[in-house]
Amino acid sequence: MYVGRVPGFTVVGRARTGAEARRVLERTPVDLLLLDLHLPDVHGLQLARSLRAAGHHADVVAVTSARDLAVVREGVSLGFVQYVLKPFTFGTLRDRLLRYAEFRATAGEASGQDEVDRALAALRAPSPAALPKGLSAPTLERVTDALRAAEAGLTAAGLAEAVGISRITARRYLEHLAGTGLAARNPVYGQVGRPELVYRWERAGGTGRHSPPA
Repeated sequence: MYVGRVPGFTVVGRARTGAEARRVLERTPVDLLLLDLHLPDVHGLQLARSLRAAGHHADVVAVTSARDLAVVREGVSLGFVQYVLKPFTFGTLRDRLLRYAEFRATAGEASGQDEVDRALAALRAPSPAALPKGLSAPTLERVTDALRAAEAGLTAAGLAEAVGISRITARRYLEHLAGTGLAARNPVYGQVGRPELVYRWERAGGTGRHSPPA
């Protein structure tokens, strides 16, 4: 679903096991493989090694919850071009895919080291902006996902219930998103008392640069 929303990318096959992946690759040309490392029948690294030995040269983006840096290093040696940790937002995956597309679009002979460096830099994710003190990237990602999913918007109380944090904490995250332009706040007037603020996601689909870091 996410891949289909990124311009220039088309899903040509899906596989739930390593064996299915091999069958798909035998009958369908593939430029890029999104590979989970924990498949039911084989580890993703083992699958990647066997595919390379069989002559399959598709680039690989690991999409996984595995955080072992030794696994990351071995993936690099097998030609993995990106590594996306679960859970992630659409914006995170879209950023990686668009960077991969930019890298693939480079062609011809480089004029020098600077041009080679620029081509390789396209694959690297940007350094995430520092969050205000007291805010964490994982919680911000959960807040962002909840706000994106709420078409009518959320109050601090509604977000607190959806994400499982306190109302005060929820308001801090919502104010951070509003302050960076990713959310809009609007007062909703009830019958009595002060108006309640409702926050709505402002940037449909988001971007990798502004999405919470994976």
